[in-house]
Amino acid sequence: MVGGGQLARMTQQAAIALGVPLRVLSDSAHASAAKVISGVRIGDHRSLDDLRAFAKGADVVTWDHEHVPGEHIQALEAAGVACRPGSAALLHAQDKRVMRERLTALGAPCPEFAVLDPEAPLTSLESFAERTGWPVVLKATRGGYDGKGVWVCASPEEGRAVVERAAAEGVGLLAERHVPFRRELAALVARSPYGQGAAYPIVETVQTDGICTEVIAPAPGLDSDRAEEAQRLALGLADALGVTGLLAVELFETEDGVLVNELAMRPHNSGHWTIEGSRTSQFEQHLRAVLDLPLGDTTPTAPYTVMANVLGGDDPEIYKRYIHVMAHDPAVKVHFYGKEVRPGRKIGHVTALGDDLEETRERARHAADYLRKGPTP
Repeated sequence: MVGGGQLARMTQQAAIALGVPLRVLSDSAHASAAKVISGVRIGDHRSLDDLRAFAKGADVVTWDHEHVPGEHIQALEAAGVACRPGSAALLHAQDKRVMRERLTALGAPCPEFAVLDPEAPLTSLESFAERTGWPVVLKATRGGYDGKGVWVCASPEEGRAVVERAAAEGVGLLAERHVPFRRELAALVARSPYGQGAAYPIVETVQTDGICTEVIAPAPGLDSDRAEEAQRLALGLADALGVTGLLAVELFETEDGVLVNELAMRPHNSGHWTIEGSRTSQFEQHLRAVLDLPLGDTTPTAPYTVMANVLGGDDPEIYKRYIHVMAHDPAVKVHFYGKEVRPGRKIGHVTALGDDLEETRERARHAADYLRKGPTP
């Protein structure tokens, strides 16, 4: 697995049970996964030489992020390395322009969009806003994550500031209609090279300042027909795009149905709940899929599972707070990523399972909040 972050770290836990030897390419010996995996190679995912050296002897190469240059993946494929997902599929998670154009061609429901002309981006933005009105959502076509590279511009002045800054930095932009959605959902599916597919229940994701802070599985109050529609959409996209491994489809729920917001082809924050909340975790499922093993059962283990991300606070000494959370609610599961604590940084997550949704949410929220900042004065 290329990348030494928390996704690789949690994939290692699944690999141990499956008896799969997992190696990672990490940019640092102090990265999240590098601290717990013996097969670590220190290198740069942007270096083709490092990637080639890392891939020697591997049955399959997969990714814990989308930032490996596509031309490097193509070079590995040309040399006979099994890359899953492959470069052709992964491009749709790397380049928002390619993703929007392909999904539109496939008939998938998407927000109205326009690629800003790099020679006249302000003119392109003004023309788009005349059709859609303000606010307008501007997105970097490449490199955005966790709210980075996304700007909701309420006025022409805000839009102009983003366009001018992006032009100075050589960043391509996509404009999208601002969608008045009810809430955000996520569909997580897996597909193997054999073509087998599996879908998890649709979840609701709660965002704060562009960062996912809570995931509720299954999405409460979601009509069964709409849930099946979203699962079919995600499975269809996985097949049409040739995805091998996991595909996370971030969705907007509107009055008329769902719209595709973003794609990710790897284990995803919206699927962390599956470690305790599903018969097969997303990390095990990803390994099964990329190794072309039969896919696992996605049946939930409880009526409701709530995952809350733990963000770093001002006090990095979390041990005493850790003890309180364990003693206060022994059924809550705590996962730390071995990261240096910094304000606002994802350093772990907690998971609570239960029969009552509001009680389960409160348990997860209490644990995450207490780990971040301790008791409320």
